[in-house]
Amino acid sequence: MTPKERYKKLKEHLIEENPLLVDVIEEYKELDAVAKKIGFLDQNQTYTESISWWPLISVLGTFSAGKSSFINEFLGKKIQATGNQAVDDKFTVICYSKKDETTTLPGVALDADPRFPFYNISKEIEKIEPNANINRYLQLKAVHSDAIKGKILIDSPGFDADTQRDATLRITRHIIDLSDLVLIFFDARHPEPGAMRDTLDHLVEVAKNHADSDKVLYILNQIDTCAKEDNLEEIIGAWQRALSQKGIVSGKFYAIYNESLAKIEDENQKERLKRKKDEDLKEILEKMEKVLIDRAYRIVKNVEYRSKEILQLLPKLKEKLQTFKVRMLLVDVFLIFLIGGGAFYLGTLMPSYVPFVYGAGFLLFLGLHFKLKSSLSSMMAKRIDNTYLKKAFVKQTRWYKPYLLAGNVSKKMTQKLEDLIQASKSFIQKLNDQFITLHKEPKEPLS
Repeated sequence: MTPKERYKKLKEHLIEENPLLVDVIEEYKELDAVAKKIGFLDQNQTYTESISWWPLISVLGTFSAGKSSFINEFLGKKIQATGNQAVDDKFTVICYSKKDETTTLPGVALDADPRFPFYNISKEIEKIEPNANINRYLQLKAVHSDAIKGKILIDSPGFDADTQRDATLRITRHIIDLSDLVLIFFDARHPEPGAMRDTLDHLVEVAKNHADSDKVLYILNQIDTCAKEDNLEEIIGAWQRALSQKGIVSGKFYAIYNESLAKIEDENQKERLKRKKDEDLKEILEKMEKVLIDRAYRIVKNVEYRSKEILQLLPKLKEKLQTFKVRMLLVDVFLIFLIGGGAFYLGTLMPSYVPFVYGAGFLLFLGLHFKLKSSLSSMMAKRIDNTYLKKAFVKQTRWYKPYLLAGNVSKKMTQKLEDLIQASKSFIQKLNDQFITLHKEPKEPLS
C-alpha cells in the first residue's frame, strides 16, 4: 500500500469512525514530504504507519476467566465462543463493520494490512518459528456494534502453561506495547492463586516491567462463585498478594461477575456483591471509552514529536555530512594530485597524445571518485546508530549527488517543521474545545 493509498484509506475509516481526526492527515502529509526530502523516510514510507490510528484494548487471561463472556456482553452480541475449557487458540482482533453479519478473516489479513497493529507480525514470529503459518495465531472479526466503533479489541487465547508457546508470548508482548488499555482477567473460582502459579508467571511477566503500568487493569472475574462466606476482601487480598510476589506493585484491581448467571441466595450478600460489581464495571467501561480520546491526542501529538525529532537530528546530520565533505575533499585533492601529476608526466613524454592522456586521466578520476565516495559513505553509515539519521545520510551521500551541496536544508523546510509543531498544538486546542463541549454539564437555569 502506497502512502497515497494509505491516506485515502485512513480518511475513509476516520470519516466513518472518528471524524475528529480527518484534518490531521494533511499535517502528516506535509510531515512526510519534509522527511522524504531530507531522507529520513523512503518514498514508500509514511509517518502515519508509526502510530495506531485506532485505540487498542487488549483482553488477556486464563481460558476460564470469562474473557469471551465479557467481550460478548460489551459488544451486545455473541461473537466469541465461551466455556470452561480452552475454546480458541488464536488472538482475535475485533473491529467495527457496517455490515450486520459478523465477518471472520484469517490472520494474513492482519499481517498484510498496515492499518492494524499486527502489520508484518509474521516476521517476528518467524524469528522463533521459521515458516510459521500466521493463521495459526491470528484472526480478524469485523462486527456491527457501536461499542467497538472507533476502537480495536483483542481477545487473547486462554493462557495454558502446558501449551504456552514462545510465539504467543512474543505476540502478547507486542500487544501490551501497542495497547492503550490492557485488561488481564483471572478466574476467581480458583481461590488459591498458588494453584495458578505457572499461568501467573506467563501472564504477569509480560506486564510487570511495562513503562506505562497504569494502563493495565487486573480483573478478578466470577467473584460470585467464591465469595459465599461474604469474604470478598479476603479473596481480593489473596490475589493482590500473589501479584505483588510476582513483582506487580501498580495497576488497579477489580472484582466483577455476570449478574445474569449468578446464584446468590443471601440477599444482603447479593446486594453487596452487586454494588461492588457495578462500581468496578462502570469504571472499567469508562476507561474503555476514554481510550478513544487518549488516542486522538497521541495521534495529534505525534506530529509535534516527529517534527521535533527531525529538527533535533538535523544538526547531527549536518555534522556527519560536514565530516564526509572534508574527507571527500581530501580524497579528491589526493586523486587530482596523483592522477593529474601522472597525466602531466605522461604528456611530457608523449606530447602528441596529450588530449588522450588527459581524457583518460579524467575518466579514471571520475571512476575512482565515485567508487571511493560510495565506500566512504558506506563506512560512515555503519557507525550511525539512529535509523532515520542513517537513512538521511545515505541519501545525501549517494554517488551521483554533489557532496559539497549535501545537507543544505533550506530555511523554508525548517520553518515548515516549526509550523507543523504549532499546527499540532492548535489542533490539540481544538480537541480540548471539542471534548470540553461534549462533556460540559448543563448549567442550572437561573431562578
